[in-house]
Amino acid sequence: MPPDESVVQIEGAWTHRAVHAGGTRFHVVEAGEGPLVLLLHGFPQFWWTWRHQLASLAAAGYRAVAVDLRGYGGSDKTPRGYDLPTLAGDATGLIRALGETGAIVVGHDWGGLLAWTMAVMDAKSVHRLVAVSAPHPLRLRASLLSPGQFRASRYALGFQLPFLPERRLVRRDAALVGALLDQWSGPGRPDPETAAVYREAFSIPEVAHCAIEYHRWFGRSQFRPDGLRYARAMHTEIEAPTLQLHGALDRCVLPRTAQGSSRYVAAPYRWRLIEGAGHFPHEETPEAFDAELLGWLADPEPDR
Repeated sequence: MPPDESVVQIEGAWTHRAVHAGGTRFHVVEAGEGPLVLLLHGFPQFWWTWRHQLASLAAAGYRAVAVDLRGYGGSDKTPRGYDLPTLAGDATGLIRALGETGAIVVGHDWGGLLAWTMAVMDAKSVHRLVAVSAPHPLRLRASLLSPGQFRASRYALGFQLPFLPERRLVRRDAALVGALLDQWSGPGRPDPETAAVYREAFSIPEVAHCAIEYHRWFGRSQFRPDGLRYARAMHTEIEAPTLQLHGALDRCVLPRTAQGSSRYVAAPYRWRLIEGAGHFPHEETPEAFDAELLGWLADPEPDR
């Protein structure tokens, strides 16, 4: 019997609730009071990847809200809507549903691609942008022509097939999810207990299919009208102060792929490499990550 959505209702110093935005129900987890920080996870995870930052941001005087993206965890598994413009619209709708007109947006991996997209398509909704292990989408698009990043991203090529990738991901209690986490993390991470949490959450019915639909859209839209429209729009310079954090040992998105994203940012920009961390620096080395994040948020210089 596969697990149900209750497995993502993990207890802690936070509050779980459902928030509706644009006709879609999202599971969000909230801690603290103050300026809103919206935390967007990546593949193959869910809101729990931000558990350390929920605590540190709340302690620093922020209202931290981590969301299960469309198709993940306790959020709706819709039949469509896995293109970046729609997903970015989800996040901007969530900000308004949470009672704010804008937020500090922190996104990892796919969540980072959403954050970049939000900063272009609804610029007023992003007060500050933090991209974690996530190059600007145009930088990622161009880097797939380089041999190193192409090899690192070849797992996503297999996701373009119908039906089979979903089955492979959930086979043997989502063993492949655990293998990807091991491959992309720094030495000795994640521990088996942490990997087991993600494997169980990924085994919720429809999650694997929905997660792969993100990759399918990005791959298949490259030469379609919708993808070309998106690429043209993303040439717009970003006006939000931007912090880009990347693990020095990232083997999923190579550091050199992410570097160079500053060309798309007109506002103050800061790049930081997190030593000893792989693709998940916020989870692997939370103390170093939080020091960079909170220090940058407290710095008045990036303010417009």
